[in-house]
Amino acid sequence: MLHKNYINGEWVEGTSAKDNINPSDVSDVVGQYAQASVQQAEEAIAAAKAAFPGWCSTTPQQRADILDAIGTELLARRDEIGRLLAQEEGKPLSNGIAETMRAGQIFKFFAQEALRIEGVSLASVRPNVDVTITREPLGVVGLICPWNFPIAIPAWKMAPALAFGNCVVFKPADLVPGCAWALAEIASRAGLPKGVLNLVMGRGSVVGQAMLNSRDVNAISFTGSVETGAKVAMACATRGAKFQLEMGGKNPLVVMADANLDAAVAGAVDGAFFQTGQRCTASSRLIVEEKVHDTFIEKMVSAMQALKVDHALKDGTQMGPVIDEAQMAQDENYIRIARDEGGKLAWGGERLNRDTKGFYLSPALFTETRNDMRINREEVFGPVASVIRVKNYDEALAVANDTPFGLSSGIYTTSLKHASHFRRNSAAGMVMVNLPTAGVDYHVPFGGRKGSSYGAREQGRFAAEFYTSVKTAYIFA
Repeated sequence: MLHKNYINGEWVEGTSAKDNINPSDVSDVVGQYAQASVQQAEEAIAAAKAAFPGWCSTTPQQRADILDAIGTELLARRDEIGRLLAQEEGKPLSNGIAETMRAGQIFKFFAQEALRIEGVSLASVRPNVDVTITREPLGVVGLICPWNFPIAIPAWKMAPALAFGNCVVFKPADLVPGCAWALAEIASRAGLPKGVLNLVMGRGSVVGQAMLNSRDVNAISFTGSVETGAKVAMACATRGAKFQLEMGGKNPLVVMADANLDAAVAGAVDGAFFQTGQRCTASSRLIVEEKVHDTFIEKMVSAMQALKVDHALKDGTQMGPVIDEAQMAQDENYIRIARDEGGKLAWGGERLNRDTKGFYLSPALFTETRNDMRINREEVFGPVASVIRVKNYDEALAVANDTPFGLSSGIYTTSLKHASHFRRNSAAGMVMVNLPTAGVDYHVPFGGRKGSSYGAREQGRFAAEFYTSVKTAYIFA
């Protein structure tokens, strides 16, 4: 079956098609998906623009009912879609199901947010003048999504965009079109007028660039690499479009000598290696106080050796494959770089053979690293973590903050003083105390500082900051 693009309420073929390959078993073709052309992307943008006047005039209840219906179906089909997610992305089945549930919960949350769009009425400093401050939709919003969370990230962009009255042109990652197509298909039956939501699958250099070039796209929400994010920012700034960027991370996890070491190791393994380390919130820098450094390393290696790395759909799999050969090559390149810079490979970092041919890599841990090494400055986006030895809390905090990124950070400690100080002084958008750096709630803001993020936060009530524009109106009575 050819899975088609969805443009102006119709399913249309692309100019070509691409196989969706299972990274756990490269002989398994998950499905065939259409590749949109520049012209089709432009048609989708035109359809969204034409649909906007009608959609933004709908009542909050109409939008809420549609979003709630999408969320309900996602939750009802969580096992089916979760399995598809595990097949095309490679994360274990339990993670795929959990992510699908999260997507459903996000749609239900924003169904209610559609009913809670706030305004303010103020008295003017001038006599007989009233002031109202309201939020209005932007128009056409382009959504450019990554491959590592193929249904949750599209959900947390699409749901608020629609809830606040915008029309959407959605470009999923080329590696994982399956969940995106399933989401669009569900949305197509939920009552959306034609043109309100458009799915255009294909290369970023084709479809994404068409969205960046179009003056009819009023805003772009992008999640992906720092390099591509810079291009998005430049293109949007040139034509005055609003943009939101979520990019890389080099997240620190501090382990103090007073920490519950078993809990810290469990948190580090989770943050660094679960979902194959392919998370922007992954704990890639483990900053450990020297008093417990050696014991921490021993416990980490033991826990890593016990991890089951295998096919995403196999029972008991804790870590699936890397997404594709290109990402595998990047992971291996950084392992070589870390060795060349003097890092000591404590364990892992080897290609693995399993029953099926896939992109399997054992989780890698480097010790004896310095914070100025490339392995500690650049995002690997794979199951590769490094340990930095520090003398005390002050040095740990300084090292944690010495990074061009600022998405997530964490600390394991039983000291209320250190926990409170770290929470206040960590230069990150999200701070975790005695928790992995990865793993966030859907109803609160998501985002970082410095090179990790730009623009308004995603998720929760703060999503309104990006997907709406503030209007101030003065009325003389």
